[in-house]
Parts: sequence; C-alpha cells; structure tokens
Amino acid sequence: MGKHIFPVKGFISKEHRLKLLGINRNYVLWLTGLPGSGKSTIAHLLEKELYSKGILSYVLDGDNIRSGLNSDLGFSKEDRKENLRRIAEVSKLFYDAGLFVIVSFISPLREQRSFARNLIGKDFIEVYVYCPLEICKKRDPKGLYKKAEKGLIKDFTGIDSPYEEPTNPEIIVDTSKLTPFECVRKILEYIKT
Repeated sequence: MGKHIFPVKGFISKEHRLKLLGINRNYVLWLTGLPGSGKSTIAHLLEKELYSKGILSYVLDGDNIRSGLNSDLGFSKEDRKENLRRIAEVSKLFYDAGLFVIVSFISPLREQRSFARNLIGKDFIEVYVYCPLEICKKRDPKGLYKKAEKGLIKDFTGIDSPYEEPTNPEIIVDTSKLTPFECVRKILEYIKT
C-alpha cells in the first residue's frame, strides 16, 4: 500500500448491514471447476433460490467480469493471477456489504483460491464443481475445448493449462451424477438456508 493511502473506516459495519438485511451471516461461495463443469448454471440457480428465500446475493461470473472490470486482462499466467486477485477483492467488498457472494470462476490454481480464502476469512466456502474432463469436453457449451484442441486457443484450462483440484473444499458437487438443482440443494443444506 502506498505511503499516502489511508483506508477509511465508516460508521456502519458489516454487522449493521446484516441486521438491515435481516440476516445473521453471509458467505462467499467460491465455485471452482473445469470449463463446462456447470459452475455458471449452478451459480445462477443458487442466486435464484436465495432470492426466493429473501436473501440478497450476487453472482460474479468469470465471463461477465472479463467483459467489463477485467477486460484489460488476457490469459497469461500473470493476467490470470491478477484476474483472480481483483475478483477476490471485489468479492470482499460485496461480502462486507452484507451480500451472499457467489463466485463462478475456474480459478485453476490452489494458490489463487487460497489468496481469496485468506482475504475473506471464515465465511469463505469453496465449492468444487467436479466433472470429469471427458464429460466437460462433450458438453463444451461454448465450443472452447474444440478450439483449444485445434490450437486456436492457447493456455486453455484442462487442455494445455493445469487445473489443480481443491485439496479440502467445504463442498463437492459432482455434476456428472447430480442435476444442477441437486447441486444447489447440497450447497443450501451446507449453509443451512
């Protein structure tokens, strides 16, 4: 932090905001998994379910963030790291505002997810959206695996860029065996809402 930057603490705390929203606790639900595993589908269904329960939430989705806030970043190792650093910081802001934050990012490296966990703290919940690579390739909703295998996309996670599976996620949902609705139900059961 620069020597001329002094973060300001306001009069209203996160606890005040939670009381205003009528809840006792909020979370950052960090959905990680291979491209095509079902992260975005689950994230938006989860947001809809929380809304139906009167809980304010917001989905931060990789493609949406990259088309705006992070549109200046590419897919180099350094840019991917910065992409995740920024989304972790934005998640913390939304979390401090009292919202349930649903992050739907591949976030392929454990180090990146660990950074987000350390930044958020005790209310960070890692959700591993597991799906075998072969099934993700068959789904390929955006046609990206085909392009990556033809060499049209470089550094594509799961093809020529690594994905490090979580070692100890709070929740694992296997989208090759569970429907998106069953995955959402499992997440809601874990956070008891």
